[in-house]
Amino acid sequence: EVQLVESGGGVVQPGGSLRLSCVTSGFNFSEYAMGWVRQAPGKEFEWISGISGLSHTTRYADSVKGRFTISRDNAKKALYLQLNNLKTEDTAMYYCSKGTWASYAGEKRGQGTQVTVSL
Repeated sequence: EVQLVESGGGVVQPGGSLRLSCVTSGFNFSEYAMGWVRQAPGKEFEWISGISGLSHTTRYADSVKGRFTISRDNAKKALYLQLNNLKTEDTAMYYCSKGTWASYAGEKRGQGTQVTVSL
C-alpha cells in the first residue's frame, strides 16, 4: 500500500521559515518524480514544485521560485520542502504527491500538513 505522510507545518509570521517533510512507503521511491502541491481554503490545488527521481532535477511554480527549495533523500524515501520568506498568501494545506513533476493531475498524495502565515 502506497503511503505518504507529511509533517512540519505550523503557524509562522510573514518572513518566517518552515521545513516540510514527507515520509513514504509502499513503492520504489527513487523511480518516481515527486512533488508538492497546496490547497488554500476555497481554492483549487496548486502545483508548486517537483523533483525528478534519480537526477534530482527540480522545477518550481513562479509563485514560490527563489523562496522554496525541494529536495529528496532516496535512501530514506523522504521528500522535503524548505519554505523561506513566507507570505500570507502561502497559507494552505501542503501535500506531497507521488509522480508529480510539473503539474498536478490528481496523483496519490498524503493527508497534508497545514501552513499558516499570519501576523
